[in-house]
Amino acid sequence: MEKTDVHPDEVLKALLEKGHRSHKVAKLKAVHEICAAQYNAQNHALRDFTLASIGRLCEAKDVIKARMLYNASSADYVTLITAWAAFSGPSSVKPPKREPAVPSSHAYLMRIEDPAIRSIMQAIISERDKLKQQVNILKSQTKVVINQQPLGATLAKSSKNVILLEVNARLTDSERTALRKAVSKEFLDDEGLSLGAAGEVLANGRMLYDPGYYGAIRKVLDE
Repeated sequence: MEKTDVHPDEVLKALLEKGHRSHKVAKLKAVHEICAAQYNAQNHALRDFTLASIGRLCEAKDVIKARMLYNASSADYVTLITAWAAFSGPSSVKPPKREPAVPSSHAYLMRIEDPAIRSIMQAIISERDKLKQQVNILKSQTKVVINQQPLGATLAKSSKNVILLEVNARLTDSERTALRKAVSKEFLDDEGLSLGAAGEVLANGRMLYDPGYYGAIRKVLDE
């Protein structure tokens, strides 16, 4: 890595101007202090700005987990560490073994030479992709099914595997009451009617309603 005269303080300032939340700002400043301590070490051999080394120091101070530096969401931290590595110069810095992977769809960002600007653009594009994903999820949920079946209704499958609403469930309370009265013993007695063995209704021995009348109404009422 070539040495640069851009002080990491300037890179930190650019990262903070992105308007992060307070906890992210605090962590960026903490990582910056850890890197500064590495840079100011009396033994220049300790100026190791690899992600593994800085990650261990960050985890030891309970700033961030070391493995987080390899996630795309930690690009700002990597940018800051890289700035310190470049400012320190190649003579005292081990080349990082692994850098956060950049999605192939964002490969064009690598054309941006300034690491701070590249980080800002990557964050903006990642946020855009996240919002697009949320919009697509909302679009997929626009089909709403409204259940209008009466309370207590029972669904049954026909022979063609079509969902049907049973007859009893389609009756109103007044219709159900009227049918129940029509086949009640009290009503038949009051009207001088009688019930035959086959479910027919008789008036003075003459069949008024065909066989099955009583049973059919009871089936409709599901009683």
